Amino acid sequence: MTVRNSMKKDSVSPDTLNFSSYAHCMLCPRRCGARRTEGKRGICGATDELHVARAALHFWEEPPISGKRGSGAIFFSGCPLRCVFCQNHEISQEGFGLAITTKRLAQIMLELQSQGALNINLVTPLHFAPHVRRAILLARKAGLELPIICNTSGYESIETLQAVEDVIDIWLTDFKYASQELSGRLSKAPDYPEVAFAALTEMLRQLQKAGGRLQGTDGRLLRGIIVRHLVLPGHSDDSCAVLDRIWELCGNEVDVSVMNQYTPNAECLASNTELAHTVSNQEYERVLDHSDDLGFERLWWQQGGTVSESFIPTFDATGVAGPELRQT
Repeated sequence: MTVRNSMKKDSVSPDTLNFSSYAHCMLCPRRCGARRTEGKRGICGATDELHVARAALHFWEEPPISGKRGSGAIFFSGCPLRCVFCQNHEISQEGFGLAITTKRLAQIMLELQSQGALNINLVTPLHFAPHVRRAILLARKAGLELPIICNTSGYESIETLQAVEDVIDIWLTDFKYASQELSGRLSKAPDYPEVAFAALTEMLRQLQKAGGRLQGTDGRLLRGIIVRHLVLPGHSDDSCAVLDRIWELCGNEVDVSVMNQYTPNAECLASNTELAHTVSNQEYERVLDHSDDLGFERLWWQQGGTVSESFIPTFDATGVAGPELRQT
C-alpha cells in the first residue's frame, strides 16, 4: 500500500490553514476545489459558514472517552464521505445544523467543560479545520483545560492532520474498509483504504512525537489513538483485513474498538442487499477472535443487543445557540 506523504499544489499546510483555505478548498482527500467563500458547497456539503447540529454530554463512546461523566461531543454538519448506511444522515448529508461563529464554538467548549465533560469530542470537524483550530486556541486562552478529541471517519488528508497537530490530543478514528470495491460502493470513495492507512500513519507519528499514549489516574484517555471499526453484515472478511492493516502499522500503540452496532437505515432496509440485515453473532465473534489472534491488548467490544437507534443522538441543535466567547 502506498502512503501519500507528498505535498500537492494548492494543498493546505500548517502555515496556510486559515479562512482563505475555503476559497479553493483542498482540506479533505476529495480536493474538490470548491469556492466555499463564495457560497459554493464542497462535496462535504458545506460552505465557509460553520454549522453545528448538537453540543452535549455524550455517554456512548468507549469507556476511556465517556467514563461516567460523559464526553463533551460537538457534532458538525456535513461530511466528505457518502456512506449509504450512515446513521447521522440528517447532519452528514442533509445539512441540518445552526450557523455559528468561531467565538461561539469556543464558548461551547467552555460550557461543556463547566458541565463536567471529560474531554471535548469534535465529531467530523475537519472540513471546518480553520474554524476548529482557531476556536480551540481561543477556548484554551479563556481557560479550557480538557483534552481535545478529533472524532473522524479516517478519510482525511495528511496536510490537514498536520495543520491541526498542535491542538489535537486524541484521535478517535474509523478504519472502515480494506477493500476498494467495498469503499467505492458503500461510501463513494474507492481510495478510502489508502487514505485511511496514510491518515493513521500520520496520527501515529504525531502520537509518538508527543510521547505516546497517556491515561489519567481516573482511567480517562488524555493522549492517544482509538481506531474504530464497524463490522458490516456479510463483510467479516473485510473486517479481518482491516484489523490486519491496523496491526501491521500500529501493533499495540493504539486502542482498537470493534463495534457491532450496525443498524440498517431506511435506505438499507429497502435495498434488499446484505445491508438490510444486522450483523450476526457468528460474524462478530469471528472478527473478535481475529483481533485476539493478532494480539491487540486494548480491545473494546460491544455485548449483544447493541443494535439500536439509542446510539443515535437527537439532532435538535441542543447546546448550539448562545452567547459568544467574550475576549479579555
